[in-house]
Amino acid sequence: MDESRHRPQEDPVTHDVTNQVPPLTGHDVSADPALLEGLVREGADWATGELRQLGLLAGSAKAQEWGRLANEHPPVLRTHDRYGNRIDEVEFHPAWHELMTVAVESGAHAAPWTSARPGAHVARAAKFFTWSQVEAGHGCPISMTYAAVAALRHSPSLRAEWEPLLASRTYDFGLRPPQDKRGVLAGMAMTEKQGGSDVRANTTRAEPLGDGSFALTGHKWFNSAPMCDVFLVLAQAPGGLSCFLLPRVLPDGTRNAVRLMRLKDKLGNRSNASAEVEYEGAVAYLVGEEGRGVRTIIEMVNMTRLDCVIGSAAGMRYGLTQALHHARHRRAFGRTLAEQPLMRSVLADLALESEAATTLMMRLAGATDRAVGGDAAEGLFRRAALAAGKYWVCKRAPVHAAEALECLGGNGYVEESQMPRLFRESPLNGIWEGSGNVAALDLMRVMAREPEAVEAFFAEVALAQDTRVADAAERVLKRLASAGEADARRVAEEMTLVLQASLLVRHAPAAVADAFCASRLSGDWGRAFGTLPSGLDLEAILDRAAPA
Repeated sequence: MDESRHRPQEDPVTHDVTNQVPPLTGHDVSADPALLEGLVREGADWATGELRQLGLLAGSAKAQEWGRLANEHPPVLRTHDRYGNRIDEVEFHPAWHELMTVAVESGAHAAPWTSARPGAHVARAAKFFTWSQVEAGHGCPISMTYAAVAALRHSPSLRAEWEPLLASRTYDFGLRPPQDKRGVLAGMAMTEKQGGSDVRANTTRAEPLGDGSFALTGHKWFNSAPMCDVFLVLAQAPGGLSCFLLPRVLPDGTRNAVRLMRLKDKLGNRSNASAEVEYEGAVAYLVGEEGRGVRTIIEMVNMTRLDCVIGSAAGMRYGLTQALHHARHRRAFGRTLAEQPLMRSVLADLALESEAATTLMMRLAGATDRAVGGDAAEGLFRRAALAAGKYWVCKRAPVHAAEALECLGGNGYVEESQMPRLFRESPLNGIWEGSGNVAALDLMRVMAREPEAVEAFFAEVALAQDTRVADAAERVLKRLASAGEADARRVAEEMTLVLQASLLVRHAPAAVADAFCASRLSGDWGRAFGTLPSGLDLEAILDRAAPA
């Protein structure tokens, strides 16, 4: 027998590996000047230490490996156990649970609701932004739990029963009665096959059972994070479309009649489960007034829309960080990519988009904090700014991700770089909680019904006291005077840009504000990243954006 056939061979030395970019690990993901400055400005400077601790973990090789594993091993639906009993459970890779544990322990899921400290929603936004850069999919149940508390406050008895568990900083996975759990998570189920965003077309029925509860019969076409413990669901009650709280497990330990039919095979967000579900007389409890389901759940939608902006901004920051790191290490034609004028223009343009998104995100979080606390003026501003910002920031995420990926060349197109995961994830926030058309039309409705919201919005813009911003705002106001439904996207885009410009003029270095105004307001900009006008201080922009 020829044993040489089984002897391992050494790899032949054909070349030396050089000019490959080292992994980006060991950095503080939260050390983003736009983020940290916004944290202080919006009243949450007390959270700086907690945020840095989370940022260092987010930049570790360990956390990045959790993100990779959670996506390479997506959830699996188990409809039945080995004996044929219906169980409707979703199994996750251990990495998913590591990610969830950190998110819950940080308070990203509900901490602001149990804290009277000013800036609590701002601190939570900064944490969500930071930890989402590790892995985006697990942010879905975190976001929905955060948002569900707002809706539950329409029902004091349900709030008293569930809020302490929702606000717990203990991640306790598994379907068990609420009294046997140390913490629970919440989800939301609104859309059906025939209606989509038109939830008033929902056909799921809610029949009173006589004891204060209802029996739900029907379906939901998209039920994200079906492993959550409790859901807010829209269904048609005798008094009209209403909001209900539906637990997966009833107090006596029996599984509620919620059937998980299948998991969606999605473009991205693969670590997170999204299911089609059917209700076969599932027990649920009315939240708010019967017939006012949309009004009851709307604040939950607003909170998740804020998280769509945060998630998109986080994706931009992640993509920018990877592009900058690559360009500063990769050499071509005798220089690093970051030293080459055209690449510098691309990177600076990406940095402007990222900082504008982050600064707007923090302003919206601050407005949320103050609106929840009873500030009517901030509530008005938020109504217009959130609808516009949700449209535009989420729309910018896919093109930003594509350009950041391209900065890595062929390496960016390879799964190991994690950039394809970012690219696949990038369209999602533009779809969640109302696609682009829905968000833009919501803005038009807000402006028609609440002119004072428009006044609050442009009063905020005027704080810049800058002629470039003022001239752009005047152009937007002229457009509003004759705008119809078909103009809604243009209105949302231009309103967001003028607000971002105002924020940057007031709060960012002059190099950033000048470049943003010159490109986004003055029209001296092409249709792709890297087409900035000449004469800008790109070095200052890039130095500010560099990962720490």
